[in-house]
Amino acid sequence: MSIEAAAGQVADRLSESDFIRVFGHNDADGIASATIMCHALYRLGKKFHLTIRDRITLNDIKKGENTLLCDFGSSMTDLYEDVIVIDHHMTGFNGEYHVNPRLCGIDGDTELSASGTAYITANRLGDNRDLCGLALLGIIGDRQKIAGKNQEIISEGIGNHYLLPRRRMALCGRNPKEQLYTAINPYLSGVSGNKEVVDRIVDSSTKKQDIERSLDIELDYQSLLSQVIFETAEDTNELTMQSIWKDTYELERGVIHDAQSMSDVVEACGLSGRGDLGVMLCLRNGDVLDEAWEITNGYRLNVISAIKNAKKTDDTINLFEVEDMKTASPAADAIANDGLCESPVFVISKNESICRVSARCPNAKCDGYNLGELMKELALKTGGTGGGHATRAGAVFDVSELKTFKEGIKEAMS
Repeated sequence: MSIEAAAGQVADRLSESDFIRVFGHNDADGIASATIMCHALYRLGKKFHLTIRDRITLNDIKKGENTLLCDFGSSMTDLYEDVIVIDHHMTGFNGEYHVNPRLCGIDGDTELSASGTAYITANRLGDNRDLCGLALLGIIGDRQKIAGKNQEIISEGIGNHYLLPRRRMALCGRNPKEQLYTAINPYLSGVSGNKEVVDRIVDSSTKKQDIERSLDIELDYQSLLSQVIFETAEDTNELTMQSIWKDTYELERGVIHDAQSMSDVVEACGLSGRGDLGVMLCLRNGDVLDEAWEITNGYRLNVISAIKNAKKTDDTINLFEVEDMKTASPAADAIANDGLCESPVFVISKNESICRVSARCPNAKCDGYNLGELMKELALKTGGTGGGHATRAGAVFDVSELKTFKEGIKEAMS
């Protein structure tokens, strides 16, 4: 079945429903996919209730209620068959109402996110092409390629003037100092979180001219980028340094026009436990912008602290521990993608009762490893849950099983 046919089947089911209970994952892709569907349902006059969660279990779902899961659910084998799933993760759910690129011969790791899948579905409910900017948030948040279906969505958005291509410094922030100071994707070793260095780089790259008594500030980006590369080169790989300045997009209908910043702010709100703010931004409510930016900067500085203080706990594999569970996933992204690692990275966080592991392949290169399968297998052995993508995955299990889980990772990596 094609992705369009699967989306049409789900759209028909939603069109026949009076009320839909919607759940979305708490990252940029999950929040974007859920709000795409909420936009489409609202335009049809449907009633719905949206909740953002870090994960979903069968206990969250009422049997017989019209339930829509966005960016999770595909890997669950115990879901009720009438649950509606829009996702791009590895599949285990066999229900009739399931839209997932993997079931249609499309690479769900790189060429279609949950938000892109939701966008295709939403356009089976009506003309929702103006929501392409929300689809882009998931593409950015999940570090996918501009290829395949993703390319089709973006090209359509550009053609309809909802997306505007730009080439600029692709960092989250409202000004250059904020962009460098809170940089976590990419993480700029020696610059991120270092106010003194950031001030020096930006101030020395700033040209000031008094024009008709007003201060016109012009930034010399060539000088700025040269200094950033000089500061980061010793501990940063070439791809990361090249990614600072690249092609980006403006969102014609986004409350934050820069797509990179919008994606990062939505993700930070979701992972900070304030998915409601991310939802409001995606629903085009700008009243919460100041609060969202405050949460975003606090979250990103916590991630920077976690990256700097991550403890390597094994000499044979890239196994690290961080204290704050909310920072484990982005810390794993940064350590794997922006440093000098050449093999998979595992970042562990724990509290009194549970452990979380975030697993990443450096720049999506795993040399035959499938981290999603590995996390699922090890989680099952320890009575937990796990899964994800081949190059980006995670697991949750009881803290008493940490030693067993570590041994499983070491055995798989040997």
